[in-house]
Amino acid sequence: MKTTLPVTQLMGCHEIEVCYKRPLFNKTMLIKSSKDADRILRSYINLKRVDLKEFFWVIPLSNANCVLGISEIGSGTIKSVSTNLHEIYQLVLLTNASGLIIAHNHPSGQLKPSETDKQITKKLTKLAELFDVTLLDHLIITSESYFSFSDNHIL
Repeated sequence: MKTTLPVTQLMGCHEIEVCYKRPLFNKTMLIKSSKDADRILRSYINLKRVDLKEFFWVIPLSNANCVLGISEIGSGTIKSVSTNLHEIYQLVLLTNASGLIIAHNHPSGQLKPSETDKQITKKLTKLAELFDVTLLDHLIITSESYFSFSDNHIL
């Protein structure tokens, strides 16, 4: 006699649970400017890799612009990094974020945004509106400095 297993056993899990507990307010990092975002990001990332190849990070924020986490969602080549829009907004939803800062590095040391950088920012801005989330900034960082889309009125 053939028996069928429940989907939960077949998939190797017994239940799915999403749990959200915001960090303690007095222990969270607050972002008030692009300078704050750059400082916080640099404290998280491995600065020894910034000149090696491109990486892409997401910083989900609370309504009070407190950092809910920092996630490296892409690792590329010396010339580019692939960004997964699904993964970015999955992170936004899972953290219950109301704001978002994205960042990537330019190993070349050039802080000028490429057309691809501008296009991905436009796409993410449109998606943010659909999710009722604000894309606050897109930073390009190098080992020496950073460029802010928001400060330069590109966002």
